[in-house]
Amino acid sequence: MIVDDDPDDLILIERSFRKIGVKDPIHTINGGREAIAYMIGEGKYADRSLYAYPTFIITDLKMPGTDGFAVLEHLKNNPGWAVIPTVVLTSSTDLDDIKKAYMLGASSYHLKPASLDGLCHQLQVLHDYWISCEVPEVDSTGHQLRTESSGKLGERFAQV
Repeated sequence: MIVDDDPDDLILIERSFRKIGVKDPIHTINGGREAIAYMIGEGKYADRSLYAYPTFIITDLKMPGTDGFAVLEHLKNNPGWAVIPTVVLTSSTDLDDIKKAYMLGASSYHLKPASLDGLCHQLQVLHDYWISCEVPEVDSTGHQLRTESSGKLGERFAQV
C-alpha cells in the first residue's frame, strides 16, 4: 500500500515498483484518512477480496488532514497490525520528524529521491531488503496469527 496526498507521487511510485518487476497488487491511497479506512476495512474497503490487508506500507508524512504520523500512530495503537513493515518515504529532513516517525514504529525512514532513476533505485533497495525478511504471518484482516510459544523464549511476550 502506498499512502501519499500527491497523485503524481502515487503514480510515480507505483510505476517505479512495476519498472523494477514488482507484480504483486499495489494499492495507492490518497492520504492518511483513506489509509486508515483501508486498514480497518471501512466503507469501500470492507471487501477484503478486493482490498486485501497490506503486507507492506509506504507512507508520506506531510499530508493535509490526517498525515503519515496518524497512519503510524494508528498502527502502533493496534499491536496486532504493528508488525506490518511501514516505511516512511518523504521529503522532510526535519530531525524531529525522523525521531517521531521511529518513535511511532516506522520500520525505516527515507527521503524521496529527486529523479525517477533515483526513485527506482531506492524502491529496488527497499523491495530487495523486505522481500528477504521474515515477518509474522497475518490473517486477511491484518491481525497476527497466534503461534505456539510454550517452552520457547517467545512465551515471555504476550501475544496480541
